[in-house]
Amino acid sequence: MSPELVSILVLAVVFVIATTRSVNMGALAFAAAFGVGTLVADLDADGVFAGFPGDLFVVLVGVTYLFAIARANGTTDWLVHAAVRLVRGRVALIPWVMFALTGALTAIGAVSPAAVAIVAPIALSFAARYRISPLLMGAMVVHGAQAGGFSPISIYGSIVNGIVEREKLPGSEITLFLASLLANLVIAGVVFVVCGGLKLWSRGAVTGTGTETKETGGTGSGGGSGTAGTGNGGGTRTAPTAAATRPDAPAAGPLTTPVVATLVSLVALVVAVLGFDLDAGLTAITLAVVLSTAWPDDSRKAVSEIAWPTVLLICGVLTYVGVLDEMGTITWAGEGVGGIGVPLLAAVLLCYIGAIVSAFASSVGIMGALIPLAVPFLAQGEIGAVGMVAALAVSATVVDVSPFSTNGALVLAAAPDVDRERFFRQLMAYGGIVVAAVPAVVWLVMVAPGWG
Repeated sequence: MSPELVSILVLAVVFVIATTRSVNMGALAFAAAFGVGTLVADLDADGVFAGFPGDLFVVLVGVTYLFAIARANGTTDWLVHAAVRLVRGRVALIPWVMFALTGALTAIGAVSPAAVAIVAPIALSFAARYRISPLLMGAMVVHGAQAGGFSPISIYGSIVNGIVEREKLPGSEITLFLASLLANLVIAGVVFVVCGGLKLWSRGAVTGTGTETKETGGTGSGGGSGTAGTGNGGGTRTAPTAAATRPDAPAAGPLTTPVVATLVSLVALVVAVLGFDLDAGLTAITLAVVLSTAWPDDSRKAVSEIAWPTVLLICGVLTYVGVLDEMGTITWAGEGVGGIGVPLLAAVLLCYIGAIVSAFASSVGIMGALIPLAVPFLAQGEIGAVGMVAALAVSATVVDVSPFSTNGALVLAAAPDVDRERFFRQLMAYGGIVVAAVPAVVWLVMVAPGWG
């Protein structure tokens, strides 16, 4: 049995044990990385640790630390109520606001994980307060980031268009951008419906703060408990909000000095990441330290809320994926597919490899490896290069909802007041559905017709 196949089978065993025995998958993956790396790949400790995602570790710790402080001093509650006022109480619009916001950030040049790191904690705090599915809100944030991720001036768009130019393939920057935008918009719409978005519309508009909120409009069939004011639900209804079911959730209060300082810190995070291209994790942890020094009581509460189990899980799995990359397993799989003599079949298999591997590793890195592998059968003229590149781009990025990807990990870590193990399973199941369905659909729509 080849070393590459052994490494894939060990990964499958890690998934099975983690699922059936409720052992932290990250701890299992570290052990697997050690075993496979030393016994199969002949790597020393430095070779195994080469795959450790130090930058993601700092991002997860820094962002969750900063926003834990924001929750402790009431800043996120203030932001949630500000968002409600912005959409005039229509809670159902908030997921789409978050989708558009992350899309705008990535379209103008933010790296996708940076945009998600900024928006996800606020979006998921809102979801917790107003009883919105965290899966819905997290998916809207991630798909929004990918919707704008391939604009001609974006990081992802610039990288992929550069690869296309280097490989001397026909390209279309606008087609690439629109393909990702429309694909993620359609998926977001499906998620919105499946995860209860239509029920949010039936709630009508909410007003007020504190332990109860007024819900106006809607129908008598949904939107919370309470007594209908008139006839068929067309009047005013009073229903408890999450603040009523979570006594620890404070109402939106005045702009205290800690809240103002935290808001300034969040603005500084956005400016530093987008304006000066500073690392989101290092910037967030620096701002958190400044706030902790000024208000140590909030810091003591916040440190315990850093998502340590999530950090262990993500870093362990990605370290093992790094071992796979180091021993050539990913390249081995891609070259095996590239050698298939049927171009259309090779195309769909490359889309699936891009989706599966990207669910655990760098999306852009995978595209950088797979696009050159597609060159030989693209040269035959049976497959349109523009459609193939767009299909690979969508397949490799739309799966970033996986909890093992950077974006999915940020969503998992940022969700307050949830059963994190259950939320992890939801994200993993949703990511699996996306991996299984999207590559086939984009291949059918973008590659099979021969676009480009």
